[in-house]
Amino acid sequence: MIEDDPAIRTAVLRALEDLGHAVTSAPDALSGLHAAVEQAPDIVILDLGLPDLDGSEMLRMLRAVSEVPVIVATARDDDPTAVRALNSGADDFLAKPFSAEQLDARIRAVLRRSQSPSATDDLVVGGLLLSSAARTASLDGVPLELTPREFDLLQYLMERPNTVVGKRELLTEVWRMAPSGADKTVDVHVSWLRRKLGETAAEPRYLHTVRGVGLKLTLPPTD
Repeated sequence: MIEDDPAIRTAVLRALEDLGHAVTSAPDALSGLHAAVEQAPDIVILDLGLPDLDGSEMLRMLRAVSEVPVIVATARDDDPTAVRALNSGADDFLAKPFSAEQLDARIRAVLRRSQSPSATDDLVVGGLLLSSAARTASLDGVPLELTPREFDLLQYLMERPNTVVGKRELLTEVWRMAPSGADKTVDVHVSWLRRKLGETAAEPRYLHTVRGVGLKLTLPPTD
């Protein structure tokens, strides 16, 4: 747990230990980053308001060297902050104040997702190949340069080929957010992903919009 407030840090550590977790902590970003790399924890709980570095910047630094799951737990509870944190690689976002039981439930849910059997499987749809374990993707043999959120979005859709997935589901399952006015973030990421797949909304190959319903990934038509 990376949290600068000693009272919050102590209270949460004790509560999580009572719930069966082994927890260590750090009071600032740089010592937290070092601990996360050296100790290889199962999960990181990260505050954004840290004294030496903004937590979002620390998250980007951590993501450059580790895929450890991260739950952002912060007093900043506005949608733009949540979107930025999730787009920077956070796996979940929790606004203060929260109960130990609520945090425990989020921890266990994130760990279930990160340790699921499908995490080692390769996904293939047409010329798209995605390796969940290596977090790499390619199209017709050419590597795709995807952001963490673009990768997660593509993976979620490739796991459900020919299935229409709504924005609300994508926000809940990919962004780990409650559906809200932040729906536009889905549109933006779909647009970026389409561009990297060499297609557009007007001329789709893999990503097809079902008006008023959602998005589905299908095999491209054969020539």
